[in-house]
Order: sequence, then C-alpha cells, then structure tokens
Amino acid sequence: MVSALGMTAVLGGCGSTGSSDVTLRLVAADYGNSAANSSKKYWDKLAEAYESQHSGVKVEVSVYSWNDVDRKVKEMVDAGDAPDIAQIGAYADYAAAGKLYQASDLLSIRTQADFLSPLSDAGEWKHVQYGIPFAASTRVLFYNKTLFAEAGITPPTTWSELAADAKALKDKGVKYPYALPLGSEEAQAETMQWLLSGGAGYTDDVGTYTIDSAQNVETFTWLRDDLVGKGLTGPVAPGKLNRADAFAAFADGQVGMLNGHPTLIQQAAKKGVRFGTVPMPGRTGKAKAAMGVTDWMMGFKQHGHAEQIGDFLDFVYEQKNVLAFSREYGLLPVTGSASNTMTESDSAPDKDLHPFLDQLPISELYPVGKTSWATVSASVKKEIGQAVTPGGSPSGVLTRLQATATEADSSDAS
Repeated sequence: MVSALGMTAVLGGCGSTGSSDVTLRLVAADYGNSAANSSKKYWDKLAEAYESQHSGVKVEVSVYSWNDVDRKVKEMVDAGDAPDIAQIGAYADYAAAGKLYQASDLLSIRTQADFLSPLSDAGEWKHVQYGIPFAASTRVLFYNKTLFAEAGITPPTTWSELAADAKALKDKGVKYPYALPLGSEEAQAETMQWLLSGGAGYTDDVGTYTIDSAQNVETFTWLRDDLVGKGLTGPVAPGKLNRADAFAAFADGQVGMLNGHPTLIQQAAKKGVRFGTVPMPGRTGKAKAAMGVTDWMMGFKQHGHAEQIGDFLDFVYEQKNVLAFSREYGLLPVTGSASNTMTESDSAPDKDLHPFLDQLPISELYPVGKTSWATVSASVKKEIGQAVTPGGSPSGVLTRLQATATEADSSDAS
C-alpha cells in the first residue's frame, strides 16, 4: 500500500463559478505502486463525476504517498489551514483536539448504516464516531501448497498442528517453516494476530490495555519455546525479520507458512507460487478473531462546509464507487452492500478476496480510538522481538509494554 508517488492534482469543476461556489479540498493517500495505478486516477474520475452532478461544488484533490500523507495533513493542520476532507492512517489525535466533525454530522443515515460494525466501532473516540472507515484488510494464514505436499502435511487448525507442520517442513529443508516477522516494520500486526489466536488481545472488552494478561504471556511463552526455540522460524531472528522481507521470501518459495494480507496474493502469484489460505489457528481450535485493519476518512471543521462534505462522502461510499476502489487495489470494502456483492461474485478479483471477506465481520482492529495507540505501537515494534529470544522473558517484555500503555493512556485521558 506504500507508493513512491507524491502527486498533487487540482481538478477543474464542471459547475458554475458564482459567489455561492464551494471548493472542497481533499487530501488522500496513494494505494498504487506506479504512476499507472496511482489513486490520483481514481479520485480524478470520482471528483469529475461528482462535480458534473453538483454545479456549485468543486473538489480539489491532492494525493500523496503513504510515506508522506499523514505528515502533509499534520503540517496543514498545524499551519492553521486544514483540508476539508482527509483520507489517511489515523484520526484519534484530530478528534481529541476537537478538529473533526462527528460522522453523524456529515453522513446520511443510509450511508452510516451500511458500514460494517467492527469498522465503524473502531472509528469512535470516547464513544462518538469521528473516523469513517475507508478500505480494509484482514489477515489469514498463507501456506505453500508445493512445500506442504512434499512434506505430506495439511494446513493446521491448532497451534500444536502448526508446530508439527513446521517441524515437518524443517525436516524437508524449508528455510522458513513458519515466518514470524516481529521486526520493527510491522511487529504490532503479527503480535496482535497471535494475541487474538491465544484468546486475548491488546485490550479487554471495555478498551483497557491488558497487554501483560496471563493469556498473552502464555501465547508468547509458547512462541518462544515451541516455535522459535525449536528452530522452526528460520535463520533470521524474529525480532530482525520485517514483514516485507517475509512476504518476499514467501513469494520466492522459501516460506512454508505465514500470516498475510491480500497484497500477498498478487506478489506470490507473480512468482508462480502455489499457495492456499486458511483462518489463523487458535490455541486449541479456531482463533478468537482475525486481525482487521482499516484506513480512515475524516471531515475537518475549520472551514465549515459540513453539508457539502457530507454530500460528497455519501457519493464516495455509493456501492459502485466502493467496489471500484476495492477491485483496483485488492482491498476489502468497508460497507455491507459492497461486501455482499463481492462475496456473491465468483469471478476475479472478487473471488480471491473471499477468504479475507469471511474474516472481516468478526475481525478485531487495533485500538485506534486511543490517542495512546501510536506510542504503544511504536513500543511493541521496538521490544516484542525480545520476548521470543532464547532466554527471553515474555512476562518481562509484556509487563514493560503494559507500563508504557498505562502511562500513555493516562496522559490520553488527562
């Protein structure tokens, strides 16, 4: 989802230019990986279509790479010139600062009701929705069918089966029987998937951090002793292995199993890897939930225009537009209507996304409604790999992370 592009486009409107005209400024992230499929093209087309039906509104779009977009919006807000609409990675800081419209101030009831509830719930700050979900993904367990056939094994449904499969793959000389990327790039994701499969998570049901719970300590003790300690995670220490490198190794046929999201489908297929997917195994059966991720749309209050922002966003979330974006970038729709259409389709690319769609209604997301999450996520990236090193202390590492989370959360609440 990261693009090297940093483009700005100003769109000419189709409407009148009278004094009543409103220009909406939208800053969006680029999901493309080249100029050919830059999100700029998607937003250009969408804005033109909207303007042609709304003569008094112009939509001025700026598209930036994921490396830059969050910083660009922060700079605009800090300079006292916020965009009207931003489609970026996080919303909670702006909600806490009182800079955003509530979703209910913008969207029609029909649009609000169409969002998948785990996603809209994750858009809440202090029980009020400010973050509007935009594009989602979930994680499933990818496995290399060729390597599994050579080892005479079937996809795992429990942790013990996963460890046994990894042992069989190791005995066949597979470089990474199970790739466990706990490096600094995206360790918070792999960590969350394992916490969920162990029956817990980063927080409890009321949103309190419980990183050092007994279940979470047991999960990382099992990883340390039954996977890493037995040499089943490959030659690179998990704390040094990044997700991008693990995906690349899977596409090169060097990985037996790993947690992956939809972008791995094309990456592996391009290299000719025969793969399958199954839900992430749990301790004794199916995992509590899959990990879900969504990016966010939000409306800034600074320049007003709530009515125009809301009307444009209602257009953005029409089913045909949601499906067009999801199909272009291999991501999951955030609305029930588009999800149902994709689920009922047996043609590509919809069919390839079915395993991920199946997980979305029961997925759990990062605690993004907490402004403390950025601090906690950074600490997880830095420290969690130490929990599975030989002689490492899962309890000690998780206790430190819990202390960081508790302190950050108390600052958030003050």
